[in-house]
Amino acid sequence: MNMTYQFLKSYTFKSGVTVKNRVAIPPMTEGMSLENGEVSTDELNYFNIHTGGAGMFITPVANVNALGKGFEGELSVADDKFIPGLAKMAATIKQNGTKAILQIFSAGRMTNSRILRGHQPVSASAVPALRPHAETPRALSEDEIEQTIADFGAATKRAILAGFDGVELHGANTYLLQQFFSPHSNRRNDQWGGSLENRMRFPMRVIEAAQQAIADTATSPFILGYRLSPEEIEEPGIRIEDTLKFVTKLNDMNLDYLHISMGNVWRPSLNNHDDKEPLITKIQRVSPDTPLISVGNVNTPADAEKVMEAGITFVAIGRESIREPHWVQKVEAGTEQSIRYNLSLADLEELGIKTPFFEFLKKMNDAGADQKFDVNDAQTKTVDTDRIDVAFRK
Repeated sequence: MNMTYQFLKSYTFKSGVTVKNRVAIPPMTEGMSLENGEVSTDELNYFNIHTGGAGMFITPVANVNALGKGFEGELSVADDKFIPGLAKMAATIKQNGTKAILQIFSAGRMTNSRILRGHQPVSASAVPALRPHAETPRALSEDEIEQTIADFGAATKRAILAGFDGVELHGANTYLLQQFFSPHSNRRNDQWGGSLENRMRFPMRVIEAAQQAIADTATSPFILGYRLSPEEIEEPGIRIEDTLKFVTKLNDMNLDYLHISMGNVWRPSLNNHDDKEPLITKIQRVSPDTPLISVGNVNTPADAEKVMEAGITFVAIGRESIREPHWVQKVEAGTEQSIRYNLSLADLEELGIKTPFFEFLKKMNDAGADQKFDVNDAQTKTVDTDRIDVAFRK
């Protein structure tokens, strides 16, 4: 085993959970759940192929209630009836010591009435997303906000009962948690909107609900993480200064980690082009007590080690983990030369990539994603799967 790489070293979270290495598989939409949100055998096969190497495997996102569904083939944790299937998923992922983390969310306005079977999307305010064919959502009432917070807590409880090792709250990629934080999607003038402090209130309450569920239900240490996108390009929208104040608050919330969602680990500001400092470095300075997971365009062991050398606690490997499910195992065995960096269409069956997932990847290619994923056939296809749900929504 090559233990010279820092990313192969174990880590113990505040919660007391120890992970065997600093590599995480980030949540990547594969669209292979059943229509009602239950786990499918195709998903279990995919997870069985791709798990066992990384310290943490974070699942594709699961909605916490019916109005939270964002796309077809999406996982759900909105009802107790889903627990048996989720238990199979957790058990499948937990091979060779890999920790299974369930990502949970509500899509908010990033859905449509067709996906919601005739219901209007909901959000912080009645402001549509700036994307083609976006529907205008209705603003959640005070009672609905409180119920949604409770739904996140109930989803966390179900994850514990299903045998997961942790939950990641999806506050990134323009979904509901981010919609409350964003001045673009949140135009409220009550306690849930207006000032930066008020716009933080909903995500902070969701974190507290998840923490309470863990305290009430978990009989052993349980991981709680939060994923965020550091900027928006909308006007008004989230700027890095807002995020740094939010992260400062989150640093006091006793979270196990923050997962920074970007298409490139070292990306600088999308809005201030004169500032070349990577956003992850800015966030790192204001989060001294909370580990960070950094993701985006990490392919080789050298790429991953560069993240470690910058003092970032975890590195997430997304696109590369699709084409090389044994990336960590090959590094451990000292056979890095055998790592696969290209994907042939002939490999899809071997890798458990079924039609919904493959069509999703093709759709990302058609959308012109800016981070490239090589699929070698007569014509090369490129997609960005670390930011797959961002691209799909835009």
